[in-house]
Amino acid sequence: MAVGATGSATTTQNTTSTTSTAQQKATLNYDNFLQLLIAQMKNQDPTEPVDASQQMAQLASFSQVEQTIQTNTKLDTLLASSSLTQASSYVGKYMTSADGTTAGTVDSVKVYSDGIIATTTDGKSILVQAGITVADQAPKSTTTGS
Repeated sequence: MAVGATGSATTTQNTTSTTSTAQQKATLNYDNFLQLLIAQMKNQDPTEPVDASQQMAQLASFSQVEQTIQTNTKLDTLLASSSLTQASSYVGKYMTSADGTTAGTVDSVKVYSDGIIATTTDGKSILVQAGITVADQAPKSTTTGS
């Protein structure tokens, strides 16, 4: 972000078009913080000015918050990518739900923000969670003859 001589902020055109809401909020909050800092400096009592080290500490703290938000955004992207990779590995496998009530060969998977749903070839849905069983193929039925 470049700041022009008039004090308005302009952004360069080579930014990506997919900016998350959290990043936008962080930018707005950072800009707001700078405006408040400038207003505080303009309106401070000249006989008792604010300590410069306090202002720098405030700026450093806010910078840390902004970096944390950016890190969280990148971690969310990494987790989504990991979920997609994990989901694609289930297609063609035989899966049994955690409670054992639903089983079948996985035909497709859908990745949601809070989990993965596998759909079997016969149209049943299985929530991918702890306790599911995944195998390369359906178990062979064993019959005992007399």
